[in-house]
Amino acid sequence: MFIVAINQEKCTGCDSCAEGCPAHILGFDGTHAYVSGDEAECLGCESCTSVCPSGAVTITEL
Repeated sequence: MFIVAINQEKCTGCDSCAEGCPAHILGFDGTHAYVSGDEAECLGCESCTSVCPSGAVTITEL
């Protein structure tokens, strides 16, 4: 099981993580990305972390 989180202080609002999430659990409010679905539904693919230029997205394996 994987848990995805977004550090709002680091997020620059580029929306790359939300656009690249195949599980569709990340959203974008026009300013920052956020976890819009159940963070436990994360696939652990790291698509979001690989495109985040600020390192705001983290994935933790439980």
